[in-house]
Amino acid sequence: MVCIVALLAGTILRQYGVAGGKAPRAGQGAATSEAAGGVAPAAPDGTPPAVLDAIGRARGVEDALRQQAADIDKRIDAGSK
Repeated sequence: MVCIVALLAGTILRQYGVAGGKAPRAGQGAATSEAAGGVAPAAPDGTPPAVLDAIGRARGVEDALRQQAADIDKRIDAGSK
C-alpha cells in the first residue's frame, strides 16, 4: 500500500512540476501584467505571488493524495471481503 501511495504521489508531484519531470511552461495561463513584462502584484498581506501559488499547489496535491488514498483503501477493503 505504501508503494502505491508513493507512486501516486510522485506522479502528482511531477504533474504539478514540483518534483523532477517537466515543469509547466510559463507562457500558458500567464496573467496579463506578467505577460507584459511586469511583476504580478503581491497579496494584500504582502505575501509574494510565487509563495501563494506554491501553497495552492501543495494543498491541491494534498487533497488529491488523500482522495486517492481513500479510493485505494476502499478497493482494498472491497477486495478482502
